[in-house]
Amino acid sequence: MGILEGKRILVAGVTMDSSIGFATAKVAQEQGATVLISNFGRALGITKRIAKRLPTEPPVLELDVTDEEHLERLPDLVREHVDGLDGVVHSIAYGNPETLLGGKFLTGPWPDVAQAVQVSAYSLMSLARACRPLMGNGGSVVGLTFDASVAWPAYDWMGVAKAGLESCSRYLARDLGPDGIRCNLVAAGPLRTMAAKAIPGFEDLESMWSGRSPLGWDNTDQEPTAKAVCALLSDFFPATTGEIVHVDGGFHAMGA
Repeated sequence: MGILEGKRILVAGVTMDSSIGFATAKVAQEQGATVLISNFGRALGITKRIAKRLPTEPPVLELDVTDEEHLERLPDLVREHVDGLDGVVHSIAYGNPETLLGGKFLTGPWPDVAQAVQVSAYSLMSLARACRPLMGNGGSVVGLTFDASVAWPAYDWMGVAKAGLESCSRYLARDLGPDGIRCNLVAAGPLRTMAAKAIPGFEDLESMWSGRSPLGWDNTDQEPTAKAVCALLSDFFPATTGEIVHVDGGFHAMGA
């Protein structure tokens, strides 16, 4: 019996099979969960195709977390497949790489910054609020971050957006706690996902990990991060909320 046996999990923001969201859906299924995944727009067709590569093909929901109509109809879409949710995974982020990343911090235009903050940070609250009617005591919301406690090469305004995400998670932990719903984040080291490849200068981040992670770091292996997400979705962290769990080979704890 897996640690998510009988759990109903929505993984929002699954695009490619190289994504952390896909790996999380896979591990969750292997641990006994019934999984739903989501995407929107042109990427929705890709998501429907790669869903067939999971151990069990899950329902694919159309969900744009910046669209209030999509958020309002989400509970009804979910109820077409399951009668509620035990966990929600926020695997969603976007920042225009041409204007916000790769050394463009001082020139980032506000409309693009606003979009990055809405998609990458505010949407954690939007998604949690939309799913709240489906969740009860013991529920878990888990998001994905890249350690926003320091400034990184190339990451620029996405670092600011991730800082907002981390703060948002703490406030959600405060406001959802009385309902028995936890909210935590997993901070992964650099992984070669589609999103990462879009960051100009991402190689500079990757190169830092090889020499400073005491456990080593495989930037092509999403499974350790997915397992941490699934652990937080499970009942094994019943009194943990507002936390950031690092899955980075120990890099965050090392000095020079």
